[in-house]
Amino acid sequence: MLLGVIADDFTGATDIASMLAKNGMRTVQTVGVPTGDEAPAADAVVVALKSRTIPAADAVAQSLAALDWLLAQGARQIVFKYCSTFDSTDAGNIGPVGEALLDRLGGIAVVCPAFPATKRTIYRGYLFVGDVLLSESSMKDHPLTPMTDPSLVRVMARQVRDPGTVGLVGCETVQQGAMAIKAALDRLQAEGKRFAVVDAVADADLRAIGAAIADAPLLTGGSGIAMGLPDNFRRIGALAEGGTATLEVPEGRSAVLAGSCSAATRGQVAAVAGRWPTIRLDPQELAAGQQSAEAVLRWAGEQDPGSPILIYSTAEPDAVRAAQDALGRDRAAAVLEEAFAAVAAGLVAAGVRRMVVAGGETAGAVVGALGIDQLAIGPEIDPGVPWVQANGAEGLCLALKSGNFGTEDFFTKAFARLA
Repeated sequence: MLLGVIADDFTGATDIASMLAKNGMRTVQTVGVPTGDEAPAADAVVVALKSRTIPAADAVAQSLAALDWLLAQGARQIVFKYCSTFDSTDAGNIGPVGEALLDRLGGIAVVCPAFPATKRTIYRGYLFVGDVLLSESSMKDHPLTPMTDPSLVRVMARQVRDPGTVGLVGCETVQQGAMAIKAALDRLQAEGKRFAVVDAVADADLRAIGAAIADAPLLTGGSGIAMGLPDNFRRIGALAEGGTATLEVPEGRSAVLAGSCSAATRGQVAAVAGRWPTIRLDPQELAAGQQSAEAVLRWAGEQDPGSPILIYSTAEPDAVRAAQDALGRDRAAAVLEEAFAAVAAGLVAAGVRRMVVAGGETAGAVVGALGIDQLAIGPEIDPGVPWVQANGAEGLCLALKSGNFGTEDFFTKAFARLA
């Protein structure tokens, strides 16, 4: 193993795994920290955790356990992967996990969630989503991690022990290339900085950053930061050119489970709702016993097996807030995750073999319910979203989609990609 990745949710894990596979690394994704001592036959292993919104102390403990396993398997460099919209609160979990990893590994760690292919860019330390600041995007209404400050320096400073340990490498330095970036990082470290937010507005910036941090024990960011890492290993003769990822797709039915309430997923649900057999999960009805996973599965069994089915809880921000006000934020999320987990297990038992899952929390619940512990990385559907294949669950093919990712026709395009 050359590269070890610790991802704070399941969709983010497949996101960076796809980036590494696309750039020529044999990549395997594990679900949680493996229990055995034998590493998969891969150049990169991505350990997918469900740690984004759990208590910070728990996220730190899980991430350190993943670090221990990856180092024991010989990983030469560690990436802490989080969302390209820096999903977190002032309590964490990006800062606390990053500090715990850095305490163990040493050095200075870049902070760069930029992913220009999905219109996430950083300029002067401010994170943009498309043409607007993060705080003006739909992320301001996220039900678990509302992002109301676009300054990554300020946000990160509020999450670490010493706010003065967060610095910035601006675009004027990044555009000078890898040597200038490395020199800037060395200066910041000499000044006592432990983290450096690094500007990136184009893929060329990410590749330059990747070259600059070839010797860094730890780096943090979105999947874009991994773009330049495979070439670092090629330059030292540790990695050959890679091939194209393919999957052996089993026969079976197709389904979409959409739990994300992001603007992108709302558009994707609207694009197929009514054209495919469609049913909505309502958290208040689930909590009251007026709706159940069993009833949803009976409905699914009555639908045309030749058509994908759509099961979703995706809703507008006002509806999400109403459910949270009625049930409490944690209870509203829990009843949906429990329902999606039960529905996913029932669908696979009934013959579903192609499943798109939208939303990190939903993906975590689904993968956990199915007892999957390892995923092979397949072809990319849209930037940041590949098909993956479970080592169990009858060879189930999954597309674990971050809520914010994908074009409006993503669901249709996904199944066509496997045809």
